Parts: sequence; structure tokens; C-alpha cells
Amino acid sequence: MALMKTEFKEHLEKKIIPFWKNLRDEVNGGYWGWVASDLEVMKKAPKGCILHSRILWFFSNAYLATGNKELLDCARHAYDFIVGFCMDNEFGGMVWEVSFDGKPLDYTKHTYNQAFCVYALSSYYDASGDAKALESAMRVFEIIEGKCKDSVGYLEAFDRKFAPIANEKLSENGIIAEKTMNTLLHVFEAFTELFRVSGDLAVKEQLRFIMGLIAETVYNPSLRRLEVFFDENMDSILDIHSFGHDIEASWLLDRGLEVLGDDALAEKLSPISRELARNIRNTAFDGRSIANESAGGNVNEWRIWWAQAEAVVGFKNAGYEEEAQSVWKFIEEFLVDGREGGEWYWQVDAQGSPDLSKPVVEPWKCPYHNGRMCLEMMRRLG
Repeated sequence: MALMKTEFKEHLEKKIIPFWKNLRDEVNGGYWGWVASDLEVMKKAPKGCILHSRILWFFSNAYLATGNKELLDCARHAYDFIVGFCMDNEFGGMVWEVSFDGKPLDYTKHTYNQAFCVYALSSYYDASGDAKALESAMRVFEIIEGKCKDSVGYLEAFDRKFAPIANEKLSENGIIAEKTMNTLLHVFEAFTELFRVSGDLAVKEQLRFIMGLIAETVYNPSLRRLEVFFDENMDSILDIHSFGHDIEASWLLDRGLEVLGDDALAEKLSPISRELARNIRNTAFDGRSIANESAGGNVNEWRIWWAQAEAVVGFKNAGYEEEAQSVWKFIEEFLVDGREGGEWYWQVDAQGSPDLSKPVVEPWKCPYHNGRMCLEMMRRLG
């Protein structure tokens, strides 16, 4: 049976939207920042600013897709918390984390975090028409370009005043990476959305710069993958193949090309997009789902929630209909939490058994990937 728009719309409206609406904090603002694996809401847990950007992005786009004004109000609630508590009015940009009642806990200024702020504010402007949101998005764009960029890419971790610090938040395997594909991909994603809603030529120029960097430096043509961790000169420093990021990048690159409308760039980037998706299908897909990553040739077999969601969209974008359908069936059967009040598990093993040591909501676990999957599939199947 072919994938149907209605099944994604139903999942969005009956599962994902209600779960996140129920996390609205009417007392302290924003949304509660932690739900344990037993579904207990930790109302005094810290609130991640990345989480709130992703919630703002999600409700803005859910409103645009459905026209349900309650969702615009949910987006406005996240927006008010971001501009009221997550933005640093003294030194600019977005802080990393605040307390449950909005007091700064971690003043780290990370490029990844700034990018999601731009992404969310751009979508909220599209949904609400609030010019202040677009002004704020442009200010953060200017901070990224003025404070975070060097001649060969984007540095990532900074203190409150944007002095460079060790990039511990986006490094792993005992290696501190000065630059990462992950951050670059989400800067690209954010600038794509900002250019779409603003038409700003400076943003367009930076999109072209990032696409060139991806094509010429991040993409490894011999291994048909994106490299993951880099030194300050953008030389790869670790043998990792991130399956989820590659399938996500395959369709995000195509989205950027669609928004830019640049035939020369499309000629250069479209073959890379196709090859990324083909390689994931051939190396990471087991007929039902995709593994997490390969590090030094050792495959991490966890089926992570976000990677499966991106695989559905990426395979659909590449024309791999059966693969997209298979991953969606795996998600429905194993990743969707069937408990009352549940959403998706963080991860399951290759056989589908959930990892109950992981929370259901925390600063990185959000409605952005699975919500976006529903919205993208509704758009593509409409």
C-alpha cells in the first residue's frame, strides 16, 4: 500500500501536537523541558533554548499547514519565552539554557543554537506576520556572520561575549572538534528558511558560500558521505559516517536549491544529494530502518527517533518509495510510544525494543524531526 497524506496528518494531529501542547507551562512561560522515560513531567527542570526554538518552529509550521489558530497561539507562547528569557539583550544572541522560571543557567553562545533561533524566528514571522520576529532573525544572522564565521567556515562554541571556547557540546569520541558538519548543516537549513521569507541578498550569498563548502570540503566523493568532525581548517579529524545526517542533508540540500533557484548550483549539488541518499539506502538501511552511525567501521545499531524520521523524508525525496514506506511502518510499530500520554521513544534497538533509560523530552528531544516528517510528507503527498 502506498504512503498516504492522511496517515501523516492523523499522526501529527492526534499524537505529536497534543503531546507538545500538554507541555505548555502557563505559570513560568515556555514549555516544560524534561519528561522522564516513565512519562513524568519534571516541571522544575531546566529549559533548553534549542528545545524552545524547535518548538517554536514546529508550532509555526503546524499552523501554516493546518490553519488551526490554536497552534499559532502555541507558537506565540514559545516565541514570548524565547525573546523574554533566552535572548541575551546585553551581548546578543541566544544563551544555551535557562531555569524553569527563565533565569540563565548556561551563557554559552553556540553557533548551532543561534542557527535554530534563526530557523524558528523565520518560520514564526511567516506564520504570524510579526515584523519584529524577522528583525530578530536578521540580527542573529548578523551575529553568526560577524562573530562565528572565519575564512573557511563557522567556529562553534563561545562564551557569553563571543570569545571562543572548547566545542564540548557538539564533540564526541574523546575528540574536541573545532567545526562540525552538524552545525554547518543547520546553519544552512536556517539560512534557507530566512532567505525564503526575507529574500535578503546577504543571506543568499551566505547560502551559496555554505553550499560551496559542503560540495568542496564536507562531502567526501570517494566514500560518498559527509565528513563529520573537523579542525579549524576544515580538515576531517575522525572516521565517522552519520547515517541520519546524510539522509537529512540529502533533502535539505534539495530544499536549498529549490529556494535559491540557481541552475549552476543545482548542477553541482544535485548529484551529491542523490548520492548521499543512494549510499544510505545501500549501507545503512536493513529493509526496515536505518542504523545510527558508523565510527571507525563499527556500526552503532540503535534506531534513533530523529534519524528514522529524516529517513522517511529523505527516501521519499530521492524517489525511494518502498524504503520510505518501510521506515514509516517501523516507526509506527516500534518508535511510536503507545502508552497513554506518550509520543516517540528516543531510540529502539534493531529489533524494536525501546531504550527506557532515555527521557521522552529533554533539551535535544523535540517535535522538530518527527513533526517535520509529518509536515513534509503531507506536503509531498498532497
